[in-house]
Amino acid sequence: MYTQLILLLPLLLITIQILLRITESLTSPLKNIPGPFWARFSNLWYFNRIRRGQFEHDNIKLHKKYGPIVRVAPNHYSISDTAAIKTVYGTGSKFPKSAWYDGWKHPAQWTVFADRDMKRHANTRKRFTSLYSMSSLVNYEPFVDHCAELFMTHLNEFSDNGATFNLGHWFQCYAFDVIGNITFGERFGFLDRGHDIDGTIAALQKVIMYSTLVGVFPEWHPRLFKPLSKLKWSGAGGRAYISKFVQDKISAHEQKAQTQTQDAEKNETQSQPQDFVDKLMLARQKEPEKVTDYHLFIMGQSNVTAGSDTTAISLSTIMWHLMHYPDVLQKLREELDEFTAHGRCSSPITFKESQEMPYFQAVMKEALRMHAATGLPMWRTVPDGGAEINGRFFPGGTVVGVNTWVAHYDETVFPDAGVFRPERWIEAEDQPERLKVMNQMYMPFGLGSRTCLGKHISILEMSKLIPQLVQEFDFTPLRKTWRTENFWFVKPVDFEVRVQRRAGVR
Repeated sequence: MYTQLILLLPLLLITIQILLRITESLTSPLKNIPGPFWARFSNLWYFNRIRRGQFEHDNIKLHKKYGPIVRVAPNHYSISDTAAIKTVYGTGSKFPKSAWYDGWKHPAQWTVFADRDMKRHANTRKRFTSLYSMSSLVNYEPFVDHCAELFMTHLNEFSDNGATFNLGHWFQCYAFDVIGNITFGERFGFLDRGHDIDGTIAALQKVIMYSTLVGVFPEWHPRLFKPLSKLKWSGAGGRAYISKFVQDKISAHEQKAQTQTQDAEKNETQSQPQDFVDKLMLARQKEPEKVTDYHLFIMGQSNVTAGSDTTAISLSTIMWHLMHYPDVLQKLREELDEFTAHGRCSSPITFKESQEMPYFQAVMKEALRMHAATGLPMWRTVPDGGAEINGRFFPGGTVVGVNTWVAHYDETVFPDAGVFRPERWIEAEDQPERLKVMNQMYMPFGLGSRTCLGKHISILEMSKLIPQLVQEFDFTPLRKTWRTENFWFVKPVDFEVRVQRRAGVR
């Protein structure tokens, strides 16, 4: 009899959970908000859709079917509304990140991206935001130039031998080496070898997949993380690898800095500009109570974790759309040629020069609208006291979010949203109210106080490389559509191309 009771206990607990969920769905003040039937009772529906890796498209379809507010899991609502974006993400918003972000950190630690403590996040951001500012980009530009030169060398080799290659992979090699150069003052070496070094990219992808999926059931993260960390193939194992990777780089950097200090005392000068960790170590030396060893670690880890995938995806989408819209490509080349003829486009192009090219800016902006790097709702928790969103009152503790892809494909804001048309941004310059709404719905780097810290670095990398590619090479994609996987980052996996040097280009 006791054996039967032990066997029945799990079934009884599951039954109780199901009954509780049914009761909650029937009594909730939000019970009439539409959405998939099973999403009312379990997170499994949402988990399964994310697991398939195409949720950015699923999310758009859900809003077309059900309207501006859609339930995707118990107490989780996807929103598509301009006013909601301002309420939830705008400057001064009191909506903290939801528990989904817990999966993006060690259970016993905190990081900048995943921090749900709004006060601590604000203090950390205030402390380090100058390292990512536009004014800092001038200092980082030589790091980018070095990597861009290596990238162009490989393209010339591919042009000479007629090889096909995955441009998306090479963009990630470029982005990884740039962020390594900017952060630690040295490249990781991806551009030298052209393949994954020590499984770093694979480990990062495992981290992203694990974090995305476990975040749907955040209560399981503390239980799964420790045992899975011992398994190299797991996402938790990948996180342990990345953490050690960053810590080793910082330790090596500190040893190198000590040697350089000794050399400086012997009147030997440094040839390289200050990198990110250099600046952090100086700040730690000046204010050790405010800039700690842990700050050094989490900021370095943040750069490595988020600094390669997002930029590689953005570079890929710009080039993908230019390859498939030859008229746009031609107009961009004409602008670059005109600026070059008037001495306003150097070789390599400077960041400042790229910012003065209106059509190039519109091309980048439109490409990131068409294919934003992130493709899941940016979940936030409604603060105590509740909030009204899109005419509905949401009680405190409700989880709401806007998916960048849903916002960017809103036909009321972006007519013919599925068409790559950079001109829409230039035309809107003469219509201030229209441009204001477009910018409110444009969120490839997030919005408000949680805007991506590395936004300007990513824009710097794109601004330096794309004009060189457009001016010097012709690319031919091997397929009309590409395959992507969405585990938070919507990553192309088969961006195969051929490349040729343009006539008259050395």
